[in-house]
Amino acid sequence: MNDYFNNYGGDKELEQACQVALRDSLKVNRGERLLIITNPYEDVAPISMGLFNAALTVGAEPALLFQPEKSQLEFAHESVFSAIAAEPEIVISISRLKLGKDRRGLKKPYSSGDTKYDSIFHYLLYGKKTVRGFWSPGVTRDIFISTVPIDYEKLKKTCSNLKKKLEGSLALQITSRAGTDLTIGTRDRQIFVDDGDFSRPGSGGNLPAGEIFISPELGVSEGVIVIDGSISCRRGVIITRTPIILEVEEGRITAIKGKEEAEELLETVTVAEKKALNMEREGKLPTGMGEIYARNARSLGELGIGLNPEASILGNMLVDEKVYGTCHVAIGSNYDKETPALIHLDGLIKKPTMEVILAHGRRNKIMAEGKLAC
Repeated sequence: MNDYFNNYGGDKELEQACQVALRDSLKVNRGERLLIITNPYEDVAPISMGLFNAALTVGAEPALLFQPEKSQLEFAHESVFSAIAAEPEIVISISRLKLGKDRRGLKKPYSSGDTKYDSIFHYLLYGKKTVRGFWSPGVTRDIFISTVPIDYEKLKKTCSNLKKKLEGSLALQITSRAGTDLTIGTRDRQIFVDDGDFSRPGSGGNLPAGEIFISPELGVSEGVIVIDGSISCRRGVIITRTPIILEVEEGRITAIKGKEEAEELLETVTVAEKKALNMEREGKLPTGMGEIYARNARSLGELGIGLNPEASILGNMLVDEKVYGTCHVAIGSNYDKETPALIHLDGLIKKPTMEVILAHGRRNKIMAEGKLAC
């Protein structure tokens, strides 16, 4: 591990990217406590050390915590969520795969009003709004240095303009030459913006940033999704050489068709369903929640639009979903905490055409074959 730290010192591009992340995204202040959670592997260890050093430079008080790598279906080390529970002003996760699940939160969720959170991090971030930060699952050095130092003011303007087009909509229709023809409900849904501005308590998202996303209205989305970019699965992200066809009825995935890629996706969903039921039997989920988590493994959990001009499809969903001119849908949990599941699997659609459906049948095209129309 010392080699990773020693090698960091001469990496000027990484040093600059880390400074941009703290200065332009988090806007770190002197004296703020900053917790960085990572794994002892390349490339995430050097990035984490770079952020640690950048935090020291601006007078912040950083702490660096290592744990073994964790998948989407594994628990984080107990010390991770204990450190987050101390409520530092800033929490950063630079993980080779995922941060890991909160064992205590899954067994006894945290409550904020009527909303329950199965992670102390999400509770503090979205519920109490006492922390801020970013998370970069699967990040590499090359991704970090190429997609983090961007024009955040320009990205913020693009996100804001697109958000205004979606506000007040009833539905969104997505089509593509590959065969996607999906209508998702958007009535009264919150529009999330990942523009890289994580300067306020309660704000957070990915770095690299660059997307706008929404949790589809429950039970109303209908149509066909053709994943022709890449897809998250249990063993990692797959670039789809053969498109995956998803059939959607009443907001749920009712069929997964295709070849090897589709089989891998179906296996991932099936494992998540079975694991949720087993976790309830083992007392790791409250009584009755295993069936709910299992059912939600086939929910349509997200529609996102990529807006980062420096991103490209690499088979790494952290950056794939930010690619300008694409959109993505997710299977599993949503961001409104209505469909808790053990998975959230993003699938990329290339060059979509998207129309916002408004009241009285009015339509407004916001993207034409991957090019923004607004």
